[in-house]
Amino acid sequence: MELVIIPYPMKAIPKKVSFDFDGTLEFEHVQNYAKELIESGIEVWVVTTRWDENHKHKYPHNATLDDLWEVVDRLGIPRWRVRFTCMQWKVNYLEGTEFVWHLDDNEQESYEAYKKGMKAPIIVDVLAGNWMEKCNILLNEAI
Repeated sequence: MELVIIPYPMKAIPKKVSFDFDGTLEFEHVQNYAKELIESGIEVWVVTTRWDENHKHKYPHNATLDDLWEVVDRLGIPRWRVRFTCMQWKVNYLEGTEFVWHLDDNEQESYEAYKKGMKAPIIVDVLAGNWMEKCNILLNEAI
């Protein structure tokens, strides 16, 4: 399904979506989709379970954020639109936001959001399936 973006009235609030990084936005096909969204006026955020700059020393396996910043900067996502949950469930951040959806690779994140009754869906399985079609349908249905 092709993304069809209807231009916003001048005072409308832009549509916002969020992407996980590891296992999601780290992949080129997901980056290409994020770039299309940005170019069409969608506000793209990154919500990752990674540790932030002040806590990254707690995860010596990957104590750098260089790979994340390289992708974010190349896509043109402002760094202030990157949120680190420091190994907490993303629903704790996403709940109550105005995101149309959050794209992730972790089914447990989706289950935790479901348990809390979060409105915006977490879409999983970016390596197979029809995740992009689901994202586009939700974007086209969003007010």
